[in-house]
Amino acid sequence: MVRIGTVVMGASDVRRAASFWKAALEYVEREPLTDDWVVLVPAEGHGVGLSLGRSESPVQEVPRVHLDLYTDEQDAEVDRLLALGAVRVVWELYPPDPDFVVLADTEGNRFCVIDTTHGQV
Repeated sequence: MVRIGTVVMGASDVRRAASFWKAALEYVEREPLTDDWVVLVPAEGHGVGLSLGRSESPVQEVPRVHLDLYTDEQDAEVDRLLALGAVRVVWELYPPDPDFVVLADTEGNRFCVIDTTHGQV
């Protein structure tokens, strides 16, 4: 049996990305971060980690892989994430009555904030 341990994302500035994601997810560093790498884990213990590795690759406009953040308070969470440095992404692929909002982190990596009260998640 296997399980997901961490999701890995690229960042041109690992320290800036780590600061954003630690605040966004209430995660902590598993070990001290470097300019090239950090593994973030849930402060409360168990759960999937988020690794950030230094990368100069360009951000994909329509990424093949991205994070979905679930919440039953979508508007408040979007506002909180924007205050932390996220930005809204102009997303022309929204379906009618979407349950998600597309944002980008401080590195331009896209992610979605999913409204769990909108329907089945």
